[in-house]
Amino acid sequence: MSAVKTKAQIEKIRTSGKVVARCIRMMSEAIVPGKTTPAELDALAAKIIAEAGGVPSFLNYRGFPANTCISVNKVVVHGIPNDIPIQEGDIVSLDVGVMIDGWHADGAWTVPVGEVSPEARRLLNVTRAALDQGIAKARAGNRTGDIGHAVQRYVEAHGYGVVQELVGHGIGQHLHDEPHSVPNFGKPGKGDLLKEGMTICVEPMVNQGTFRVVTLPDGWTLETADGKLSAHFEHTIAVGRGPAEILTVE
Repeated sequence: MSAVKTKAQIEKIRTSGKVVARCIRMMSEAIVPGKTTPAELDALAAKIIAEAGGVPSFLNYRGFPANTCISVNKVVVHGIPNDIPIQEGDIVSLDVGVMIDGWHADGAWTVPVGEVSPEARRLLNVTRAALDQGIAKARAGNRTGDIGHAVQRYVEAHGYGVVQELVGHGIGQHLHDEPHSVPNFGKPGKGDLLKEGMTICVEPMVNQGTFRVVTLPDGWTLETADGKLSAHFEHTIAVGRGPAEILTVE
């Protein structure tokens, strides 16, 4: 399958992307501090996806045991939903993948729960802005290194660490498609050439302290090596000659 998609194929990805965005919105709206658990949010996402005629992209992917990844505070990504209530002041990454009619979309948003610390709020703001910085470089004729450089430069200018063990990726009929690496770090002019019609996931993962991460014994959950907070924002986008088009919006 070519990394370049037709307009009709991009529309199919957009259909999945709308459901991703709906899941993230409804999951974030459902959080009641001190009561709602990640497992309950995961079940809600499964219901929304099924009602849309889709299937969760993550469930059983390489053995992942849940419908979504829900990562709280120091968990960077791949948090397995559990029964521990989400608390006031937490930050929670909601990472959702949806496949409808054979086409995937993938998105993530880190949400504040109630009143969060100024430090947590700043981390969210910088990571969200870093996503915009990366997407702005996702134009035909640029390279994946241009995206990564823009993200890294912005993040590090604000004193944070950008995770390097995990990267963004192409997406389409496979959850991880060509190009296989869309890093959040790198040098301009390096990496894969971006072409009009490519569909990729840009997803900065930003740590309050060190960029280093550790994997827990479950083999999935990644935490910050220093125990500080982490945030994750992601959109599936279509590369064009001009500004990229975001596909994971309602």
